[in-house]
Amino acid sequence: MKRRIPKQGLASPPPSSSSSVQRRVHSQRKDSRPFSWWLKWGLLALFVVFIVLPCTVKVLPNLIQHYVYAHRLRVPFFADLSRPDEFSLNHTINMYLTPEEGISLGVWHTVPASQWKEAQGKDLAWYQDSLGAGGPVFIYLHGNLGTRSAPHRMGVAKILSGLGYHVLVPDYRGFGDSTGEPTEDGLTTDALYLYNWVKARSRNSLIVIWGHSLGTGVATNMAVELVKQGVVLDGVILEGIFNAARQNIPFHPFIWYYWKYPGIGYLFKEPWAENKVVFPTEENLKQMRSPVLFLHSEDDHLVPISIPQQLHEVAASVQGAERVKMVTFEGSLGYLHNGLYRDPRLPGIIKEFVQSLEG
Repeated sequence: MKRRIPKQGLASPPPSSSSSVQRRVHSQRKDSRPFSWWLKWGLLALFVVFIVLPCTVKVLPNLIQHYVYAHRLRVPFFADLSRPDEFSLNHTINMYLTPEEGISLGVWHTVPASQWKEAQGKDLAWYQDSLGAGGPVFIYLHGNLGTRSAPHRMGVAKILSGLGYHVLVPDYRGFGDSTGEPTEDGLTTDALYLYNWVKARSRNSLIVIWGHSLGTGVATNMAVELVKQGVVLDGVILEGIFNAARQNIPFHPFIWYYWKYPGIGYLFKEPWAENKVVFPTEENLKQMRSPVLFLHSEDDHLVPISIPQQLHEVAASVQGAERVKMVTFEGSLGYLHNGLYRDPRLPGIIKEFVQSLEG
């Protein structure tokens, strides 16, 4: 028998020079990857630190403000303020006034309830002409937050209309569908413009300013500005009045307008930082020469009753008790800061005040 010789595996050929070069290149690429990675991210970090961050600090606050100015939320949502009839104000017309270039103010004008049938289908010219019929005209300067369609504001307008008075309710700049940024000077300018607009069309009609909450500061500001011009308002009603000089107001009154992103104040300057608010109501009352009626609820949760009591004393010390009155409402009634319009005595109180101005 022949011995079976086992087959031996073929020996691997010696590595060629080309394959050795490929392995060396591959190894060099592996070694260079960490360096390349750190270089890319290092350059990106430098770009962010020296280019993106400075530009962001400079530009982002303006972009945020621009976005908020154009798209801030309004309550009630999706309400068309140009259609007061949708709010059950069937003898009211909407209009837009221009107190300054680039500023548009939305204003509702409600005629006396006795004219509601006649008012149906009438245009702006008819409403303007009706101001000169001789009846009293009220300009209602509302408080902070919301629009002229807020229930308590419409409640006041309906009371005054039911008493036979004209009522004009504006949304200050930045409020509702009015354009612009809300500032103390801006709100005062808006109120003065509306007063002069009404005065030019109402002939010798009585014009009464009713300010509520923030509106009391606007009302006293405009009253003092008119005194400087030699004009004295026929009468002023101050409901829910505050005193910035003696009250701790924990937040900027227009902070809702700017809409602060969570934590953004730690990185960027607050956009409202330059928007200083003073409303020197106490000092204004010392200069005013108009009859004043204070209205306040004893359970007001925003302004303690001691504030209007002190301001009433200031005003009465200047003009006398006959020209400065104060009516308070029991806390048990639960009116808080916005609910005085629900009191059944309010129409009689307002009518008596107007009669005292006409006498």
